[in-house]
Amino acid sequence: MTKSQLIETIADRVPHVPRRAVEAIVNAVWDTMVDALREGQRIEIRGFGSFAVKRRRPREARNPKTGQKVSVPQRRSLSFTVGKELRDRLNPLGLSPSRERPAAEPLAEASPPTPAPAPTPVAPASPALGGPPAPDALSVPAMAAAPQTRW
Repeated sequence: MTKSQLIETIADRVPHVPRRAVEAIVNAVWDTMVDALREGQRIEIRGFGSFAVKRRRPREARNPKTGQKVSVPQRRSLSFTVGKELRDRLNPLGLSPSRERPAAEPLAEASPPTPAPAPTPVAPASPALGGPPAPDALSVPAMAAAPQTRW
């Protein structure tokens, strides 16, 4: 969703407020958040998430093309942590990467192991080398002809 789509959605939900007023409100919220982040403040919107500015220390890097050392200055980056309510709305069954997943279902009764299929005979020479063509050379993949081994 873009900023203009957000403004349109809000204007549709609140029809008694003029679109220009909705746009001014969204821009004021946006500008206030940007100013707070520039000052290094943390923004927390309960149920949605929190924004924080993290500082990356200066470091030496290498230009991958030339291999020459390059000095990378200190930088600031934005970090977003999703809030619990938003995470639960996105994952209604309670499954999220940070939470423990339910245990796997137990397997049915163990059945006896099935014997491995017999290896397919391979022709001793290819037709290109003057040998006889294998009758099923086109129908059997190369890996199917290899004997099955267990580690």
